Amino acid sequence: MEYSEEEPMFFAPTILFLNSEGHNIHILCISTGNAEGVGNNRKEEIYRACAILKIPLQQVKVLDHPCLQDGFKNTWDHELLARLIEDEIKVWDIDSLITFDDFGVSGHPNHRDVHHGIRMLLSANKQRKFEAWELVSRSIFRKYTGPLDVWLSIVSSSYYRQTQIYCLLNNRPSKSYLAMAEHQSQWVWFRKLFVLFSSYTYMNTLQKIIDLE
Repeated sequence: MEYSEEEPMFFAPTILFLNSEGHNIHILCISTGNAEGVGNNRKEEIYRACAILKIPLQQVKVLDHPCLQDGFKNTWDHELLARLIEDEIKVWDIDSLITFDDFGVSGHPNHRDVHHGIRMLLSANKQRKFEAWELVSRSIFRKYTGPLDVWLSIVSSSYYRQTQIYCLLNNRPSKSYLAMAEHQSQWVWFRKLFVLFSSYTYMNTLQKIIDLE
């Protein structure tokens, strides 16, 4: 569960790992990312980036709901998010969700809204047949340590024995770069540097989302 260019920027290690294990992956992009008026272009870019990551076009869905428009000042309705995500779970018989954690990697409010929408969905479905996992956000220092964070992630995860955590290594980081390059409207110098130096290019740490009582 993401929007615009997040699949190669943040989730590529997870996508590539699941593909290598033969899992059937569906991408639900909550927004076209139309904050700058190029939503239609960005939608096509999403499809091309997903093709690089070996996700079939028919398994990529991009929403353009009037109440879920991209923007730092736009608050997304958590109940609406929960309902739309639940609809997709039923259509595709999804058994696992992967999304942002409460901080949303960059602190973007829309990232955080998606997280809270999924938490609401979990709380409303106590007898559910699906589970949810969140991408663990890193500090500013660790976010830009590139492959060095692989070691730090493995060491730090060993301290959380009471929590279900997976560290997923990206064996083909060049795929992240190639997929991100398909987002031509966003492929500016600082994002090129981000993909090169971001720890999210080299490893994802996923933590199971536990219901809040």
